[in-house]
Amino acid sequence: MTARDIAGALPDIDTLKDLCRSMAMAEAILNPDGECIYSYSAQWSESEEAASMRNGSGDEYDIVFAPEGAYIRGFDHESPLSPYHHEDVPQPWPGVLDSVPEVFRRHVDEPAFTDEDGCPVLTACLWRETNAPSWQTGRITFPEPHPDPDGSHRLFELLLDPTPEAFRTFAEDYYEVSVDVEALRHVYELRPLERALVVTLNPSASPELITAAASMIGYPVAADLRSAAG
Repeated sequence: MTARDIAGALPDIDTLKDLCRSMAMAEAILNPDGECIYSYSAQWSESEEAASMRNGSGDEYDIVFAPEGAYIRGFDHESPLSPYHHEDVPQPWPGVLDSVPEVFRRHVDEPAFTDEDGCPVLTACLWRETNAPSWQTGRITFPEPHPDPDGSHRLFELLLDPTPEAFRTFAEDYYEVSVDVEALRHVYELRPLERALVVTLNPSASPELITAAASMIGYPVAADLRSAAG
């Protein structure tokens, strides 16, 4: 599987945005005191929101939701498409960025997505303009044989299976706790967070921390949880 396959499997921009917010909120409840793998900023800039993934092992992705559309960059540090597999100066794999429209070029050079020398840190790139009918990728010749040459399948696994059950599998494996799938379903439907729901997912979660996380993510909070947070 490659970014080309991912482009045909991802939902539309608004649906993807809601999914990313749900994932970030669910993990923030499970791990309110620590670094989460999935995060979301509803105010990444004055006009943009952003979803991120950092697995702690060097793999990551960022999705910028802008008025012009959405831009995705993913980096699998073990991918043969890594800029750092070149013998001389690091550079993106041919074709990965060549077709990025001008409207998204600023994201290619965004300091948060490049290394200290200005090289874009990515092995996969996708984009979709607001009124476009589908996601797009560059024209890339992938090395063979390799089942996941640019790391897309591993990086975007939870985006390809946008279900509470898939998130529960991830969370129970990573955090080694039991996770209530019906409570997750509530979060995946973007229903306002109630105190009882938070307790179901994590009895020790601080209402103050959860409401602060919800504010950062742009997730709705019910009155009883706001009241508990003071």
